[in-house]
Amino acid sequence: MIITLDGPAGSGKSTTARALAKKLGGVYLDTGAMYRSVTLIALESKINLADAVKVDAIARSIAIDFKESENGQKVFINGRDVTAAIRAPEVDASVSTVSAHPGVREKMVAQQRSIAQKHKTVIVEGRDTGSVVFPNADHKFFLNANPSERGKRRALQTGQAVDKVQDIAKQIVERDSKDSSRLVSPLVVPSGAVEIDNSQLSLDETLQKILQFLA
Repeated sequence: MIITLDGPAGSGKSTTARALAKKLGGVYLDTGAMYRSVTLIALESKINLADAVKVDAIARSIAIDFKESENGQKVFINGRDVTAAIRAPEVDASVSTVSAHPGVREKMVAQQRSIAQKHKTVIVEGRDTGSVVFPNADHKFFLNANPSERGKRRALQTGQAVDKVQDIAKQIVERDSKDSSRLVSPLVVPSGAVEIDNSQLSLDETLQKILQFLA
């Protein structure tokens, strides 16, 4: 069974997907972490992020792995733990540019489908998982929240100061615009997806709404 959770930054996709995977005994697949991994290496390599050839080459050259730990899922690039590094503000600001390259998306989508084939139940979260990666998923959800609330969540997640929430919210809205307007795999509500606005919902309340549709 494949369940997709799509939505913009700060909509609670990752937290909800992790909780749902634990509840169902399934595998959690964070597609966003894969694009962030490519972005991190591109930034460290100091290449022009608009150079599709160089960025595509990075996507093809790195091995991205996920491993469960007592503190949650960890992300590795060529054996290096980058769980914290891929959540840095500079990666946040650059991932939309990197993920817009067709070659990068082609490589990542192939890896995502390959991972899903190896497991009985997979909970996939991202921005195009129900529309492009798994258009025939068994269940599709689209999570959203107002920009202010998403800014607060991202500040907490990244450990940034509370007085930065407005700036973070502005950055989130700008990223929404980039992700929604890109030509390849834009951020959209997938056909047949259940939309959930969790601006005023706790994690447990969001999870219960999803479980009601799975019952």
